[in-house]
This record gives sequence, structure tokens and C-alpha cells, in this order.
Amino acid sequence: MVHSLHKSRVAKVVGVSLVLLLAACSSDQRYKRQVSGNEAYLDAPALKELQAPAGMILPLQDGTYDVPAVTLKGGVGKQLDVRPPVQPLPLLNGSRSQVSGDSGTILLENSPQNQNLWSDVVRVVQQNNYGIASRDDGSKTLTTDWVQWNRADEDYQYKGRYQITVAPQGYQLALSVRTLELQQQDKAITSPSDIQRYNGEMLNVLVAGIDKINADLASSRAGRDTSSFNVTSGSDDTGLPVLIIRAPYAQVWDRLPRTLARVGMNVTDSSRPQGTLSVTYKASDSDWDALGAKEPVEVKNGDYKVQLGDLDNRSSLQFIDSKGHPLTQSQNDALVAVFQAAFNQVPAK
Repeated sequence: MVHSLHKSRVAKVVGVSLVLLLAACSSDQRYKRQVSGNEAYLDAPALKELQAPAGMILPLQDGTYDVPAVTLKGGVGKQLDVRPPVQPLPLLNGSRSQVSGDSGTILLENSPQNQNLWSDVVRVVQQNNYGIASRDDGSKTLTTDWVQWNRADEDYQYKGRYQITVAPQGYQLALSVRTLELQQQDKAITSPSDIQRYNGEMLNVLVAGIDKINADLASSRAGRDTSSFNVTSGSDDTGLPVLIIRAPYAQVWDRLPRTLARVGMNVTDSSRPQGTLSVTYKASDSDWDALGAKEPVEVKNGDYKVQLGDLDNRSSLQFIDSKGHPLTQSQNDALVAVFQAAFNQVPAK
């Protein structure tokens, strides 16, 4: 009995120790930021000048392939943070990003589509429960209170304060985020890489939130649409043939994958912000019978890139083959009746 009791106590001590050890390990997130594998490269000997054996004449050198001597700055080995920098998400249609120091900027077209950009920014900040220390709707500028971040690759979490602005920049609108302060455990952080990482976090929260607002609005509009689309043949600014669909971009995008499937084009990849789809076309007699349209024999089976363009109240549709060539005028014309029939059979969601 005494022996069993002793074994039980030992088991409990071992169990508690194991739990504490695992808890300690689980709170150490350094392995997510460190290089893995052999670090023998750190012990490699330094470069030295090539010494030619006596009697050997080396060819002339011009320094083109010389490896310059450098002084290492920052951590090496396990002290080196191998995480990639946070890049602005390319979610908004036609957007371009700029990152410099403690600031990040998204440039958008100054168009009616983005006329509510400032109100959308404020809405996203409020939806994420970020405190607003000050706000000036006249200058379209706000300053956040402390924003508490929560990343799984940090031992101790960061918090920051940010200035967010929307301002015209030429013919574009600039959505900018500037880091005012960044702290970890109430200590000021001055590391450029850390400041840039969490500046990018804030910028991407805004971009993702605005993209969701746009997507919800587009879905709502598409859900109310029950009309058929008129499809005609046309050309773009460079004279290349396209299909012209008399419906807004969002409504066409909503129906396009199902419409493509009706004409035997299987979608393998798509990007709504870029308006692109990758499809594989394989004609089937059953498809044409169901559509009540003639097979466009001018269009060959194979892989195509489909580019949807936004023309305000209309949309353009261009097909590019696997060799990068757009369809000819006759091939494009053959698709008009096909897509007219297909769109008519695909209702709004």
C-alpha cells in the first residue's frame, strides 16, 4: 500500500512537471521567427585573397565578380527574424501600394466607385472596435487610440497608435496609414522592420474591411437584379475584339462563372480584384442543345484567360488563348449569340 502511494505521488509530480514544461514551450514563439536547419554556415571561414602558385600568371581582373567585404549588422542564426515583411493586400480594384518608413499608402482611382472611401474607412475602424482619439471629417483624418495586436508568432503582443487619412493625390485617392507609436510590454519600439510590419497590419485591416463592404454591396445589387444581359461584339481602346455586356461589373462577375460553365468553359482559377479567370474550354454537343445555340466552331478547345473589364454601366469580356493571343474578330463574333443565350439561362443569385 505504501509502495503504491509512493508511485502515485511520483506520477503526479512528473505529470505536473510535464504540464508546466509544455506550457512554457507553448508560450515561446521564437521558433516561428527563426531559421530552421543546420547553422554550420555561421562557422564558415572568411573570404581571403586568392594566392596564385609560384610561376602561374592569373588573367587580368576588372573587379566585376569581386565579392565586396561587408560589416554585418543585425542578428544572425537564431537571432535573425526570417518572417517576410507584411505587404499591402491587392484586394481593391485598380489599387497600387506604396510603403516607406513608418507609413503605408494605397492609391485608388478618384472615381464615383470610391466616392465613399472615407466613410468606409471610418466604418471599418468602428467595426473592429478600434478607439478613435480624434477625427476630422473635413480633412478626412483620424487618429486611433491604442490598437492591441494579436499575432501567434509573437511572445509578447504589440500595440500601436495610427493616423489614417484619405486625400486626393493627382487623379487618384490616397488611403494612408502612419504609425505614431508602437510598443511591446509598454516599451517604445523603434525597429524599422517591426514598425513597418504593424503598419502593414493596420493598412490590411482597412483594405480587407473596405473590400468586404464593396463585395456586400455588389452582392446586394446583384441579388436585386433579375434582368437579362444584352451581349454585343465590340473592341477595346487598342482595337482588339471584346464582348460588350450591358450590365455593371459586379452583376456580370456574379453570373460569369456559371455562364462560362454553360458554354463548356471550366473555371480553374479567378481573381475578382483583377477581373481575371482561367478557363479550360471543351465543346460538348449537350451544351449547345441545352443552350439552343450553335457551337462556335471558330473557337478551339484549350486553355484561355478571360479578362472582365469595368466600363461603368457596362462590362467588357476578352478571351486570350494559351499563347497570349486574343481571339480574332470572327472568333469573338461567334461567341455573341452563345453568351447571350447562356446569360439568359443563368439568373442572379
